Amino acid sequence: MISNQTIDILNFYHDKYNKKDFIKDDPISIPHRFSKKQDIEIAGLFAATLAWGNRTSIINSCNKLMTLMDNQPYDFIINHSQKELKPFETFVHRTFNATDVLYFISFLKHHFNSNDSLENLFLNQNIELGLSNFKQHFFSLEDFSERTKKHISSPENKSTCKRLNMYLRWMVRKDKNGVDFGIWKKIKPAQLHIPLDVHVENYARKLNLIERKQRDWLTVCELTRNLKLIDSNDPVRFDFALFGMGIEKVII
Repeated sequence: MISNQTIDILNFYHDKYNKKDFIKDDPISIPHRFSKKQDIEIAGLFAATLAWGNRTSIINSCNKLMTLMDNQPYDFIINHSQKELKPFETFVHRTFNATDVLYFISFLKHHFNSNDSLENLFLNQNIELGLSNFKQHFFSLEDFSERTKKHISSPENKSTCKRLNMYLRWMVRKDKNGVDFGIWKKIKPAQLHIPLDVHVENYARKLNLIERKQRDWLTVCELTRNLKLIDSNDPVRFDFALFGMGIEKVII
């Protein structure tokens, strides 16, 4: 049973952080630079993939990537020459390096040559299977690097899939506040799972929303189930509350 006090706290901090002011200091600011659907999808995937560590560093690395793509990610992905890939050979963000970014570009070119969106790669009534399907498709090219696999997680490996769940939140959710994009219509907000990072986990535990001791995919499922008791149609909206409280170290 979730207490009324917990529900009030989550709703209060959701309303506090789910607003356009949130965008500028968050990696979601990268896809917000664009209006074309494919640009948003591509910039969002890179931003979500690089989203670990200091947020300023994440945004700086993403801005560098977008500059290397002439700030037209979709056009670059589809039309780049081999010569234009050369500057990416020195790119690095933490453990994400040139090998990884070049494979991402290769896969995205392959995919967008015959598809107009990444959404279908995630499609499944069970989003757990959708995440696994995405990873399987992503590494379907013959020239994939084994090291790049660590940057695309899957529930099959018991990962929390924090970055992909965040990417799905960006693409699927839409409300009047304008932070998330809602450009994917086949996947519903009710299917999403919470992006579980250390901030979200800590405050979810403080609010007795998690009992499981580990931090893994089953923990994500437990927290999402509990959030659905509060909002069955849009449980991951409370990501704003839990993450925001963690960033600001709110005392509750």
